[in-house]
Amino acid sequence: MASFGHFIKTEREKRDWTQTEFGAKIGINSSAISRIENGAQKFSKTKLKSLANLFSLELQNITDLFFADKFAREAFKYKCSESVFTVAEDTANYIRNTNTKQGKLNFENE
Repeated sequence: MASFGHFIKTEREKRDWTQTEFGAKIGINSSAISRIENGAQKFSKTKLKSLANLFSLELQNITDLFFADKFAREAFKYKCSESVFTVAEDTANYIRNTNTKQGKLNFENE
């Protein structure tokens, strides 16, 4: 996948929707859709569930793509080395194991 915006564009085009049609379905104006697809504007995290429903895809997959794109962009912005992805995976595993031992997964306050 090139970016989350590219993913949205690809899924929209699979359904033969114009940016205007897609925007009306998701509640975003067509100029914002254009900026999202081109990477000039971020997609709102609050619309992920609507996007998953609209595309008939699993919310978890959409969420993973959204945050992977967000993380990759931040890593690139701050000129992180490739090892940042391994470190992030190790950190995620640590957090998951720590929260599991405590009996809950809580990422809301992060």
